[in-house]
Amino acid sequence: MTDSPKTALIDAIRPEIKALPESGIVEVVNYARLKKDLVPLWVGEGDKPTPAFIADAAMAALKRGETFYTYQRGIPPLRQALADYLSRSYAAKIDPERVFVTVGGMSAIKETMQMLLNPGDEIVVPSPCWPNVAAAAEIMGGVVRPVMLTFGNRGWTLDIEKVMAACGPKTKIIFVNSPGNPTGYMMSRAEQKALLEFARKRGLWIVADEVYGRLVYDRKAAPSFLEIADPDERVVVVNTFSKNWAMTGWRMGWVVASKQLGQVYENLVQYNTSGVPTFLQHGAVAALNDGDAFLAEQVARCAKGRDMVTETFSRLPRVRYAPPDGAFYAFFSVDGEDDARALAFKLVDRANVGLAPGTAFGPGAPNFMRLCFACSLDRLGEGLARLEKALK
Repeated sequence: MTDSPKTALIDAIRPEIKALPESGIVEVVNYARLKKDLVPLWVGEGDKPTPAFIADAAMAALKRGETFYTYQRGIPPLRQALADYLSRSYAAKIDPERVFVTVGGMSAIKETMQMLLNPGDEIVVPSPCWPNVAAAAEIMGGVVRPVMLTFGNRGWTLDIEKVMAACGPKTKIIFVNSPGNPTGYMMSRAEQKALLEFARKRGLWIVADEVYGRLVYDRKAAPSFLEIADPDERVVVVNTFSKNWAMTGWRMGWVVASKQLGQVYENLVQYNTSGVPTFLQHGAVAALNDGDAFLAEQVARCAKGRDMVTETFSRLPRVRYAPPDGAFYAFFSVDGEDDARALAFKLVDRANVGLAPGTAFGPGAPNFMRLCFACSLDRLGEGLARLEKALK
């Protein structure tokens, strides 16, 4: 008997692509997307639309006819605005020639993996971690070596010595996400320095996802590799406009790397996406130049949301939880619930609340759930009230 045409088609694609799993987050979203009166706390965004001053700048550029092919590295005003923003946010002077604009933070990560990974190369990734990181590496034939974070009285912590021990002869990249999604773990300056010195000795690359670097609650910004790495060493920092300025749907991100890699990133942008629409880039300039007040409001609202989550969970003896140092996620477990995926579906059906299961974020948290508290306090309060009733 011959294979069906459908089977033959699937068997013909690359093994790395065929092996890619369905997103564990999207699986739950698709299950419940059309449910009425559901409180969605599953994805990494709030419920505020992009501020008018950003949208107006993009609209003005659109009306001016800024609709043609453009700079693959990003328009010069945006690269300069990014350099200025980073220089005032961190203890580092950033040259705009080191900044490259991408179609979202996901493209920033994907294009970096394309640049660095050969089939069989290994990438060490602290886990739990945003699942798209591992997928981007595996698409290139890379091998992911997870290192487990630990949950205890101090919340989520990472043993840097274990990260170093996981690096073998095939290791090419150490990937770090700080503040972390989904855990909220924030790497200290001492940990960053130790990891950077190790990477220098071994000739390894550090790829640092600092998307949530400004969404912290006890300081202006989280420690950044931009502040300690030399401009021309093997460190790539990726970021996005999505979280700080409520621009998730705009699909705009950036990379900071050695300016020696400028032509490499330009080529990768050209052959992947051919660049970000020019009129959107003008909106991003407005976000950077005029968006500090909005960003402060975002952080303040998330801080109130974090407090609301902490207060609610303190009343639930079955819940194990520690307030995150950064990002806008509560990552918690429920005693007696050992299967996070099953619990996510159960909470949709019984509480009409959408959460992301910890199983979606790689190994290390099979019984944890992720709740995004970046939304309005009214929506968050309703979702927490339903969870409290369901989890008592």
